[in-house]
Formats: sequence, C-alpha cells, structure tokens
Amino acid sequence: MKYIDTLREGMRISEVYLCKSKQIALTKSGKEYGNLVLQDKTGIIDSKIWDLGSPGIGSFEVMDYVRVDADVTVFQGSNQLNVKRIRRVEEGEYVEADYLPMSSKDIGKMYQDLVQYVRSIKNPHLNKLASAFFIEDPEFAKAFQFHSAAKSVHHGFVGGLLEHTLGVVKLCDYFAGYYRELNRDLLLAAAMFHDIGKLKELSRFPENDYTDQGQLLGHIMIGTELLGEKIREIPDFPPKLELELKHCILAHHGELEYGSPKKPAILEALALNFADNADAKLETMIEALRGISENQAWTGYNRHLETNIRKTVEA
Repeated sequence: MKYIDTLREGMRISEVYLCKSKQIALTKSGKEYGNLVLQDKTGIIDSKIWDLGSPGIGSFEVMDYVRVDADVTVFQGSNQLNVKRIRRVEEGEYVEADYLPMSSKDIGKMYQDLVQYVRSIKNPHLNKLASAFFIEDPEFAKAFQFHSAAKSVHHGFVGGLLEHTLGVVKLCDYFAGYYRELNRDLLLAAAMFHDIGKLKELSRFPENDYTDQGQLLGHIMIGTELLGEKIREIPDFPPKLELELKHCILAHHGELEYGSPKKPAILEALALNFADNADAKLETMIEALRGISENQAWTGYNRHLETNIRKTVEA
C-alpha cells in the first residue's frame, strides 16, 4: 500500500483510502467538480474529481472506503490527487487499522507519564479530582487515550488528545519551576483538564467530526461542565479553588475572538494559555512541514499559521 505520507508528485496510484469529506464545487468557469479529502493512518490529502461525468466515477459517500486511480500533483506546496477513477469498496478489501491516523509516540507510555503527574499533585482536592478522571475511571482513561485533539488543525489522530495534553502539562510543569509565583498544583490540574471537553465535542474515529454538543457548546463549555459534575461528588471541595480551576479552562484560548468565554485573569490561566498555544502551534507547523515533498523548502501559505513556512536548512 502507498501511504499518503509517501506520495510524491508525478506518481500514478491505485489505492484504497477513507473518504473523510465530499463536496461538489464550481470552477471559475462554472463547471462542477468533486472536492474530496481522503485519509489513511499517515494523514489526509486533498483530492479533486475534475470530470464528474466520467464512467469511471462511481457512487460513494462520506466515510466510505474508496479505491482511487489518481495522479499525484502539487498545489500551493501540498500534495493533491487528481482522481481519474473512484469506486466504493466492500469489507474485505481493506484493513481498517491502515486508515486511522496514529500518534507516532507510545500511547501507553504517554498515559503512564500523565498519571505520574497526577500523583505529583499535592493539593488533596485537586489530586482527588484528577485521580477520579485519569486513574479511577477506566472508561474515561480508554477514551482519553484513543481520542484526537482536533478534527484537522493539530494532533488530529488517535492518541492526539493525550499527546497534546501531556505536552501542555510538561510545559506548565516547566513554567511552575521557573516562575515560583505560579501555583503548580492548580496549573497542572488545569493543563490536564483543559481539553477534556473534546471527548464529547468530537466523535470517535473513524468519523472524528463535530458532534451536536461540539457545534452548539464547544469543548470549553463542555469541559467546564464535566469538571463541575465531578467536583460536586468530592466533599468540601473549596469553592474558590473550583472557581480558579474553571476560570483556567474558560480562559485557555486566551482571547474572546479565539473562543474563550473569558480572558485570563489569574497567573495560572495565562500560563496555561501560553503552554496550550505553544504546543498547538508547534505541532501545526510540524505537521505542515511533514506533508511537503523532499525537494521542497517552502510549504506555501498556511492559513492556520497565517504565513508561508519553510523547512530549516540542515547543517
């Protein structure tokens, strides 16, 4: 099988991929064409069907596994498929595990590392709260390790939510060691919880798409509600500590225009915002650089980073 991350300009392929999205669009001249996103475990690729009336274009829907005969081209620095033939395939023609994007890191090891951070929290109420989710709830632990952190922008793969969360926790732990004014226990707990709402905002793989809750509420509100429900089960949880923890979650996107209901008003919320943004932006660039061909340096304009990005020159 030719995985998406191995495709190079000029290749002609005949492979099975998962159809993640399908739209009918119009060219500048008004002609209809198919606009697809195809996926395997190594990533996604934009694909076009320029001749929808061709006899080789079969019937298929979103989330179908499809066999495509296509040429690999490059558009604005990224690989793209020019689809000549496409048909839906049946069970037995594919192995599902080949089509779920996976973290390149050891998921079990990452979760063990996260649990060690949970155990390092000294505040008894925050320790109890974090343990109730990450140690004492096996269903939550299983879902948290399998889920993605995003639909497509960054960490959009199995284990992505865990990888991103651990990255943010590690950055926050460093901040707490360097800036002594920070409350380490509050900051680490907020880092662990900041994206738990994504378990309900996004559906499980292979769909990995926004749910009704995700569209109507968003992961920030959902996560804050999940925390409130669990806090009510812990006797004598300090009200002021609950407010500070919830504020960190509500403010972790930093700006109102980025989806935060509140801007950071306490030091820990500000530190969490910086750590979350750093891990997300770095991964966004890493994933963009990973998708360009070997003979390229510049990727073209990246709308998420709002700039043209370039591979570092090797020494």
